[in-house]
Amino acid sequence: MYTQDKDGAYFLYEMACSEEDYAKLTPGTKIKVTGYKSEWSGEVEITDATFEIEDGNYVAEAMDVTALLGTDDLINHQNKFVAFKGMTVEASKDADGNDVAFLYNWDGSGQDGNDLYFNVSLNGETYTFTVESYLCDNTTDVYQAVKALNIGDKIDMEGFLYWYNGVNPHITSVKAAN
Repeated sequence: MYTQDKDGAYFLYEMACSEEDYAKLTPGTKIKVTGYKSEWSGEVEITDATFEIEDGNYVAEAMDVTALLGTDDLINHQNKFVAFKGMTVEASKDADGNDVAFLYNWDGSGQDGNDLYFNVSLNGETYTFTVESYLCDNTTDVYQAVKALNIGDKIDMEGFLYWYNGVNPHITSVKAAN
């Protein structure tokens, strides 16, 4: 679960949550979290977390971090709800060596329903972004939007700034660039 307040953003790794409580967690619901700060492959997260729903509401606006790609400053916004604008879809290589706009799984070994990986570029640098199927499965708009991408498309994206041995944004929205 990704959470954010005015002071920062937090990834709550495998936080236990009943179906009943999950139904109460709409965007902006204020919660109090107790757990342990941990790090895994660069990702700072809260583990063994529990939560209580509290009064209050806060919805973070997507922070445009496009200009921070490739800089040391980007990690300072880890786990935040972010935007990337004006990115160009670049080719990935499938298992047969063909140029494709996305892959199922990081190595192309998957199928519909698995995570989607796709490359985008800005100013001559290429970055890999992900649609995590546990966050946005194959029935979601973002999953379908990535499956419809073409190499060379210009896109704007939103998602959460996850870190795994470097930046690995978990994308929740893909649209044609404005």
